[in-house]
Amino acid sequence: MTKPVRVAIAGLGFGSEFVPIYQAHPDAELVAVCQRTEATLHETADRFRIPGRYTDFASMIQDPDIDAVHINTPIPDHASQTIAALRAGKHVACTVPMATTIEECHAIVSAVRESGKNYMMMETVVYSREFLYVKDLSDNGTLGRIQFLRGAHHQEMAGWPGYWEGLPPMHYATHAVSPVLSLAGSLAESVVCLGSGRISPQLTAKYGSPFAVESALITLRDSPIGAEIARSLFETAREYVESFTVFGELATFEWEQTQGSGHVLHVGETPKAVEVPDFAHRLPPEIAPFTTRGVYDAENEHLSFIQGDGHGGSHPHLAHEFVRSIVEGRAPAIDEVTAANWTSVGICAHESAMNGGLRVEIPDYTA
Repeated sequence: MTKPVRVAIAGLGFGSEFVPIYQAHPDAELVAVCQRTEATLHETADRFRIPGRYTDFASMIQDPDIDAVHINTPIPDHASQTIAALRAGKHVACTVPMATTIEECHAIVSAVRESGKNYMMMETVVYSREFLYVKDLSDNGTLGRIQFLRGAHHQEMAGWPGYWEGLPPMHYATHAVSPVLSLAGSLAESVVCLGSGRISPQLTAKYGSPFAVESALITLRDSPIGAEIARSLFETAREYVESFTVFGELATFEWEQTQGSGHVLHVGETPKAVEVPDFAHRLPPEIAPFTTRGVYDAENEHLSFIQGDGHGGSHPHLAHEFVRSIVEGRAPAIDEVTAANWTSVGICAHESAMNGGLRVEIPDYTA
């Protein structure tokens, strides 16, 4: 019998969603959690009967009984905590984005190679039911040749923790970038980005980014396909949406434009509404129920569920891929090179926007 992967979770806001998934997974054991606020730490740990409890990340990763760490902490901490955990000999899963600078992306890629441990960026959209549905349409030939891809993520971030305030839109772009690059089967090569509109001086002062919206055109490596990405975070009136559209030779999938209006598949010139199925059947039965339910309820909701509808049932798929990659001794689907490329698209896109739309090459992390 394979020894279970002993997992620890850092960050218990959104991270709490993964607690029961790891506890139920047949190949995993949740042995510890980490949260800076001690009351929150014990509240969650007591509720789920978790033995290991830490308020300090550095102390937790020294625990020899932990094999893998799933990081769900604030964006500014992702790179440093990922590198520290890898150097401590832990496999690492980290919520998006991988990092906030190109230098941090390079450092994580190097740390993965030096440690020999797995790294996976836990990008939700490429495990959402919509993505899995469209990937099947692509694989079975329904779409024909993919001709063009478009991704968008519009979200008003007022009310979120302070580190979000004034964040450059493209610095949190992986929800829009990942599905188009995944469906194209390619990594990004270069990007040109336009910054549009202006946010308040108070928000601009936080990161020096003035733009309300950033929109980018991406070229892909060894591919004739082009992609377009649009992103907004503040002071732009729009219902929340994470979406992608795939223009195919034979059929085009178009994400619903408003919540509940329905996705559309254009076959030739004929549009038809489509029902996207759940993909729980692809998971072990122990964790399959978590595609449609989570920790939070109507009285105690997390903003990712209020605005994001539970990320399309992706959470158990992500945890399963991470755990199985460790058990099988292989790289996870969203490994360090893929994560660095997807994250760098946004970083380089913002650099382009700040320089009047200058073309910026995406670094090659495969070397």
